[in-house]
Amino acid sequence: MQWEGNIRKMRSELGEVVNYTLPLYDILEPGDEVAMNELVGKSIQLNFDHAIHCVVTGKKIKKVFGEGMSYDAFMNSPEASPSIIRPELSRIHEGIALRDFEWEMKHHMTPHIVYLSKTAGAKVGVTRERQVPTRWIDQGAVEALAIARTPYRQAAGLIEVALKDHIADKTNWQRMLKGEVDEADLKLIRDGLISFVPDAQKQFLLTDSEIVRITYPVLAYPPKVKSLKLDKEPTIEGKLMGIKGQYLLFDDGRVINIRSHAGYRVKLEA
Repeated sequence: MQWEGNIRKMRSELGEVVNYTLPLYDILEPGDEVAMNELVGKSIQLNFDHAIHCVVTGKKIKKVFGEGMSYDAFMNSPEASPSIIRPELSRIHEGIALRDFEWEMKHHMTPHIVYLSKTAGAKVGVTRERQVPTRWIDQGAVEALAIARTPYRQAAGLIEVALKDHIADKTNWQRMLKGEVDEADLKLIRDGLISFVPDAQKQFLLTDSEIVRITYPVLAYPPKVKSLKLDKEPTIEGKLMGIKGQYLLFDDGRVINIRSHAGYRVKLEA
């Protein structure tokens, strides 16, 4: 079996085990879709064609910025706005757009969830409500708990900022990919953090949410991991032992982050 196209991040569907689909584009047009769960346990080969196309404009580029963007797109696209990384910077609820009014109204002037997740250790994060549970899966969380629901992005960001002094906001990706998970109780952590939420945002707190548990299609976790980049290793082959977050895990401990290779043109064989 063989597929070819420009990489986009894997789509996921929550079930007893997360189901993954890898979309491959013909530059900007949808093309092959690969049922990745069916490849777990099989030998696969990923070949980089030494071509990268900006996921926003389709322009051929030598270097990516953000997730598959050209420099111009990264500097101007609302998808790379500073408020993507730092939600507290969003001001669209005041009628002020950082880059694109219509885009920010659609994506930031919409309900957001502040959550705790357990990837390796517990962390806090923010996502649009309609990105639940996709965001949790993308980061490799095995458990997640919504702790606040806000009507717009900035309010969620302000809660996250207040809590970051007391809990991590980043994933330890190496531990996550080795299957190492702390024995943390997310509900107890939530209860301990509530007092740090600013008074103006306490109205958005959720106290009755249930923990979502997530299982990934992984046959075995590696004791050590080595991250691969197609720029340095254009041909990657080996037995696919699992998929977690946006990573493919091979039998020798090598891993590749599919999302960070958005726009790369590849051939995938199994």
